[in-house]
Amino acid sequence: MNTEKPLILVTNDDGVTAPGIRHLIKIAKEFGDVVVVAPDSPQSGMGHAITISQNLYCDPIKVADNSHKEFSCSGTPVDCVKLATQQVLHRKPDLCLSGINHGSNSSINVIYSGTMSAAVEAGTEGIPAVGFSLLDYAMDADFEPTTEFIKQIISMLLNNATPKGMVLNVNIPKLKATEIKGIKICRQAKAHWQETYFKRQNPLGRDYYWLTGEFVNEDSGEDTDEWALAHGYVSVVPIQFDMTAYKHMDALKSLHIES
Repeated sequence: MNTEKPLILVTNDDGVTAPGIRHLIKIAKEFGDVVVVAPDSPQSGMGHAITISQNLYCDPIKVADNSHKEFSCSGTPVDCVKLATQQVLHRKPDLCLSGINHGSNSSINVIYSGTMSAAVEAGTEGIPAVGFSLLDYAMDADFEPTTEFIKQIISMLLNNATPKGMVLNVNIPKLKATEIKGIKICRQAKAHWQETYFKRQNPLGRDYYWLTGEFVNEDSGEDTDEWALAHGYVSVVPIQFDMTAYKHMDALKSLHIES
C-alpha cells in the first residue's frame, strides 16, 4: 500500500510573497506535502513566456515552521513549473496549484495569464493542475471566502482520475462565502478587450506608451464563466493546451490546399 502523501506543487504569477499564494499554501498543506516554486517578483500578464536569454535563479526560502519547502525563482510562472519538475522535486507532483491570482482570469484573460500558463505547463507534463483567481485586484483582498471551494476542488482532483491534459480555470467572485451560490462548470465566454495606448513623453522627450482597455463581453450565454461570476457562482472552465480547432478542420480541407 502506498502511504506516501500527495506531493503538491504551488506557484503563481503575483510573486512568492503575495497574499493569494500564502492563503493557497495554507490550504494545500491540509492535503499533502507542499513545495512552493514561485516568482521572486510580480509576473502578471506574462502568459506562457519562458526565460531563454539570461540566467535563471531558484533560491530556497527559509520557512519558519519547516512545514513545507519554498523556492524563489527569478523567472516567469512557466519557468517556475519547469524548474520545479526538472530540478527541485524528487518526483512528479500529484497536483499543481497556481494562484490565488489577484483579479480575474475568466474568458479571454486566460490567454494572457501567467497564473493559468503555469497550470497549463503542468498539464503538458501530465500533472493534474488548476489555476485559482479571485475577482479582487486589491493586494489586501480577503481570500478567506475562497477556502471551502478550493478545498472541494483540490479533493476532487486528488481523489478522481481526470482526463489527461485537462487543466481547470477556476474564478471566484468577490463575495462573502455565504453569498456565493455554489460552483458551475462553464465554457469560456466570447469576449475581447477594447484597447487603447496612451502616448506620452518622458522628461527626456522620448515617447512612451501605456496600455489601457475595457473588457467587452460579447456572449449572452448562461453557460459561460462570465454569466456564472456575475450571478454569484464560482466558475470552473476545463481548458487544454491542444489548441487545434477541430471543428474547422473539415472546412479547411474543403479548400483543397492539401498536397
